[in-house]
Amino acid sequence: MTAAVTDTAGKPGSKGFSIRAIMREAGIGLALIGLIIVFSLASEHFLTANNITNILTQITINLILAVGMTFVILIGGIDLSVGSVLALAAVVAGKAISMPGLGPAEAIALAVLAAMVAGTLCGILNGVVSAWWGLPSFIITLGMLNIARGAALQISDARTIYSFPVEFNNFGSLTVWGLPVVFLVALGLALVAWLVLSRTVFGRLIYGLGNSEEAVRLAGHSVFWLKVAAFTICGFTAGIAAIIYMARLNIASPIAGSGFELNAIAAVIIGGTSLSGGRGSVLGTLLGAFIIGVLANGLILLGLSDFMRQMITGVVIIVAVILDHYRAKLTKG
Repeated sequence: MTAAVTDTAGKPGSKGFSIRAIMREAGIGLALIGLIIVFSLASEHFLTANNITNILTQITINLILAVGMTFVILIGGIDLSVGSVLALAAVVAGKAISMPGLGPAEAIALAVLAAMVAGTLCGILNGVVSAWWGLPSFIITLGMLNIARGAALQISDARTIYSFPVEFNNFGSLTVWGLPVVFLVALGLALVAWLVLSRTVFGRLIYGLGNSEEAVRLAGHSVFWLKVAAFTICGFTAGIAAIIYMARLNIASPIAGSGFELNAIAAVIIGGTSLSGGRGSVLGTLLGAFIIGVLANGLILLGLSDFMRQMITGVVIIVAVILDHYRAKLTKG
């Protein structure tokens, strides 16, 4: 029975899994290369070192949120609360880092821990409520969106928190070999998530859950705890994204993260992860985040208004969903 779950999940290394992964991610990669070529020809500023650094920095938060979102969407769920959870985690971390009597190192460590705990607890709550009562995650996380946002406003008294240690502020602009450190953090997180999903039993069960909850249950695994784990990971990554947000902008705002959940979901969908669950990868999510980042940056360089950029991004998302529909038919079986 366990073997059936592994097959259903698309065991990494199997022929079917490899063919589907190559079809999905090669197509996304070609789309990204096409965008880069178009914007390179349209603007002489696109492929400059400064602009490439800007793109990498700009996609960091979305990539981190999208990595966590991948786990949730793979099980057939959705998390609309990550933007608000980011704001709550940032405010909690901002309060922690501003506590009197702490040295810079202690304050930063406490802030990082506080953000991760706040995000993780929100994720656990999303998962437990959704899984225990069998309720749609769309509704549960919509409720959490409002709870976390309200809590962020209440804790901060609706005020932005600032004046962080210089060492913390410097982290947001630090580079290594010309690459932003914050992007390297996001890339490292994506690598860990890829290894978990493609090289562990837990990862196979996440895929299996998205394909058939009953098969996972009959194999003797806890559907409840797997769902809770997926949402917990999503909340945890929102906490990490909150720290990156604070380091980049040097503030902790209770209104931060508005709309971030939509960008994260878009990156996952454009990256080829099916909304019905059971199919997708972190590599695809990485490429999807790059596509959104490159698209946004290129459209700005072309002088398009914010309204036009939103419209074009929306069209790209819809096209990605349509392509996923046909890709599922072509790779079925």
